Amino acid sequence: MRVLLVGSGGREHALAWKLTRSPLLTELHAAPGNPGIARLGDCHPVLADDAEAVLALARSLAAELVVVGPEVPLVGGLADVLRTNGVAVFGPGRGAAAIEGSKSFAKAVMRAAGVPTARDLPRPLAPCVLKADGLAAGKGVVVCHTQSEVEAGLSELVDHPGPLVVEELLEGEEVSLFALCDGLDATALPAARDFKRAFDGDAGPNTGGMGSFSPVPGVDSDEVEDLVDRVHRPVLGELARRGMPFVGTLFAGVMLTPSGPRVLEFNCRFGAPETQSLVPVLEGDLLEACAAAAQGSLGARPLPPPKEAAVTVVVTAGRYPADGNHGSEISGVEEAEATGAHVFHAGTALRDGALVTNGGRVLNVTATGSSLAEARAAAYDAVARISFDGARYRTDIAAAASRLGGQLRSDLYT
Repeated sequence: MRVLLVGSGGREHALAWKLTRSPLLTELHAAPGNPGIARLGDCHPVLADDAEAVLALARSLAAELVVVGPEVPLVGGLADVLRTNGVAVFGPGRGAAAIEGSKSFAKAVMRAAGVPTARDLPRPLAPCVLKADGLAAGKGVVVCHTQSEVEAGLSELVDHPGPLVVEELLEGEEVSLFALCDGLDATALPAARDFKRAFDGDAGPNTGGMGSFSPVPGVDSDEVEDLVDRVHRPVLGELARRGMPFVGTLFAGVMLTPSGPRVLEFNCRFGAPETQSLVPVLEGDLLEACAAAAQGSLGARPLPPPKEAAVTVVVTAGRYPADGNHGSEISGVEEAEATGAHVFHAGTALRDGALVTNGGRVLNVTATGSSLAEARAAAYDAVARISFDGARYRTDIAAAASRLGGQLRSDLYT
């Protein structure tokens, strides 16, 4: 099967790595891809959000499946352009992708589907959560415990287009839940957890993600399946009822509160950096599943539970998320990979044959092991071998889960 992967980040590099493990794959192409993906397939200088150019590329390659990674082209309607021109695509159309593109639309769908979520608040008074209504690259959410944090959050979000959503502040354990969807049903993937804040101890501003791990201890496959029943399948049904069936990866951020699970947000694609931890432990053929979903024939086929754990540490520019790093030479990637770790490229480029920085989140280093503690130790061993000017990373990714011996508070799942 000839596959065109759309995107250029760490998520797409991880997906490319997993797709190349499928016996069904004959050719892998990417638009535009990155230096890491270029080691796995052919990259083409086509922007992900240029729908007509992506369509022309898919036609010229005779692509049998297009897998769309980022949210911006999905919310912009790329999948619709491809489908209406006879190209099979794994990714929702514009209507269904609004589940991520508009917080207010997502809340309306959840209310209609009976999916539990945070209460809307009439005014921004602490404690609360402020959310930009539209896409914000994972940075449009401000958690406010005090009124001074509310004032700072309002200033931070003032430039985001669209209305501001104000929600109650929920407490509990947060998990990322992914399901592959064919428009009518869903296949659950293992749970993951990401780390959004810039600094150790969950301090600092929100980012696109500083690390992740999968699976989540205490949230086993039966519990994941139950949560998909409560959260994903009702939303799939409501979107189908509205004439906008969801085909692709439906990602729910869920808070496991003492009163039961509450959805924090929906995304219309694989998350980053959760995907980088998820795919190395994912059992089964991802390409086969994506192709079946694109054809509307995936159903709810279960995937085997993971046999290993994975931990991902994101290496960023020194001033991220305020600023990126461009043009600094990167060293140590081969040494890190020699330990057995995966180094997924997120913000890199080639300059005169040398690998250099090209963004805020530069590299995602993922290691696997028989336990979270083993995977974590291996990930940090690999990270220590990588360097570039101003390189920074959190040192506490998966630390608490490892110390707990793999157990979360069981009272949070009811």
